[in-house]
Amino acid sequence: MRALILSDIHANLEALNAVLAAAGEWDALWNLGDMVGYGASPNQVVDVIRPLSTMTVRGNHDRVCSGLSSSLAFNPTARAAAKWTLEALTPENLAWLRTVPQGPLQPEQLSPQEPLVTLAHGSPLNEDQYIMSMRDAWAPLQQMSTPITFFGHTHIQGGFSQKEHDWNELRPNQHPANPPEVNIHDFGPNESVSYTVPLYPGMRHLLNPGSVGQPRDRDWRASFAIFDSEPEGIDGHTITFHRVPYDIILSQSRIVAAGLPDRLASRLREGR
Repeated sequence: MRALILSDIHANLEALNAVLAAAGEWDALWNLGDMVGYGASPNQVVDVIRPLSTMTVRGNHDRVCSGLSSSLAFNPTARAAAKWTLEALTPENLAWLRTVPQGPLQPEQLSPQEPLVTLAHGSPLNEDQYIMSMRDAWAPLQQMSTPITFFGHTHIQGGFSQKEHDWNELRPNQHPANPPEVNIHDFGPNESVSYTVPLYPGMRHLLNPGSVGQPRDRDWRASFAIFDSEPEGIDGHTITFHRVPYDIILSQSRIVAAGLPDRLASRLREGR
């Protein structure tokens, strides 16, 4: 099965459309949350992603922007965007966001008898917790009930793996072991690039597809991932990380025209 994995779209319609155009064919779409907040196209994004998603996990911005919890924990910029989003959402989209379930969730398409994958927004142990380092990943890797967990929230593509005493961190846009034919440093900043990683049996993985709408690894291109549970010629599964350019100027202009904080527009180009 081929699953398209998206996270942290953050109301960036142009980035979402570019990702969907680049993704090719897929059997399931797993949406890891934070569909709204920050960007200026919350209704358009929900209208696109809602009918396509096979399974959706709510994010903290989905929760706050739909009025389910307070924005007091947000910084002033995020708080202003959440207030604007709550007022901009249509009644139908607002009602739907309030029904999106909290993670972790497990897709049943793969193997209901022996779950393989868990979906979460932040840590599978706490939806608001960031997994930024191996220290953060240690407890989830020990406690999660499936060998593979997909998460978002950090806006940083990559992940962490563990087998017995071996621990590994993966950052596709920095990885020194990238073979030359897929090394992102060999590509221009306006080109698409992908990097495939085998997920061998016996290992446990925490994997982040990166942010569709607001990457924070100093690469402005939209991020997503494809999980293949039955790749040809490989004993195990694969995850392919992707980066694709999009119409960032249009996305920025929507933010400015909406009266949202200018910082939300400028950071898109900075990728942080």
